[in-house]
Amino acid sequence: MASNEVDPHGGVPAASDRPAFIPLEANPELMTSLLHKLGLSTSLQVHDVYSLTDPDMLAFIPRPALALLMVFPVSAAYESARLAEDSLLEDYSGKGPLEPVLWFRQTIRNACGLMGLLHAAINGPARQLVEEGSTLDKIIKDATPLDPVARARVLETNSELANAHKSAATQGDTEAPAATDEVDLHYVCFVKTEDGGLWELDGRRKGPLKRGELGKDDDVLSQAALTLGPLKFLERGGGDLRFSCVALASSFD
Repeated sequence: MASNEVDPHGGVPAASDRPAFIPLEANPELMTSLLHKLGLSTSLQVHDVYSLTDPDMLAFIPRPALALLMVFPVSAAYESARLAEDSLLEDYSGKGPLEPVLWFRQTIRNACGLMGLLHAAINGPARQLVEEGSTLDKIIKDATPLDPVARARVLETNSELANAHKSAATQGDTEAPAATDEVDLHYVCFVKTEDGGLWELDGRRKGPLKRGELGKDDDVLSQAALTLGPLKFLERGGGDLRFSCVALASSFD
C-alpha cells in the first residue's frame, strides 16, 4: 500500500495515469469476503495471526496454513534493506505455466492488500480451490502466458476485480482513506509451493523471492517457514515490531 508503486519498466514511481484503489483494511472478515467474491472456495478463509513465536497462539489457526500475509509500516530501515537486495537482482521476466509461482508487479496505487490476497489465492495449494470461470480463474488464465508488464495490465483493466475491491475496501471498521491518499502500510505474502519452496511475493520487488526449502510437513506457519520467511524479514527491516499478520487456511465453518 506504500505510495511508491513501481512502473512496469523499472523501479520508478508509477505514472500519474495508473489507477488507484481505496486501501484495504487488514480485516480477516473483509478479506475473506473479497476472496470468496473473486472465486476462492468458501472452504478457505483468512484468519488473524496473533503471534509468530507463541505456539499456543499459533494453535488457533487451522493447519496447514496455505499463505501468510504480513502488514507493516514502510520504514527507512525496510526501504534500505529492500533497495540493497533489489540492487543485486535482475528484473523478473518469467512467464508461462512452468513458473513456480504466478507473480504480479504492482502498478495500482494503494492496492498492496489486494496484491497480497491475489498472491495468496493463486499460488500453492489454494490455486486448486479457485472456482472455474470465476474472476480469479480468468486472471490466472489470462496472466499465466504473459510477461510481468502485460500481467500488470490484466489487473489494471479488470473491472470485476476493481468493483469487488472497492466494495470490500469501503466496508471496514474504520473510515476508508481516499484512493489518492498517501498510505505507508504495505503487505507482503509468503506461500509454499508444491515443490517445497518458500516464496516471498511482493509486487514492489523486482520479482518473486525464493527464501528457502521446506519439508513435506512444513506449512507457512511452521518453525522452519517462520524462520526463513517473516522472522528473517523482520530482521532485515531493522527489527521493527509494528506489524500484523493474517493467514489463509481452512474455514471454521
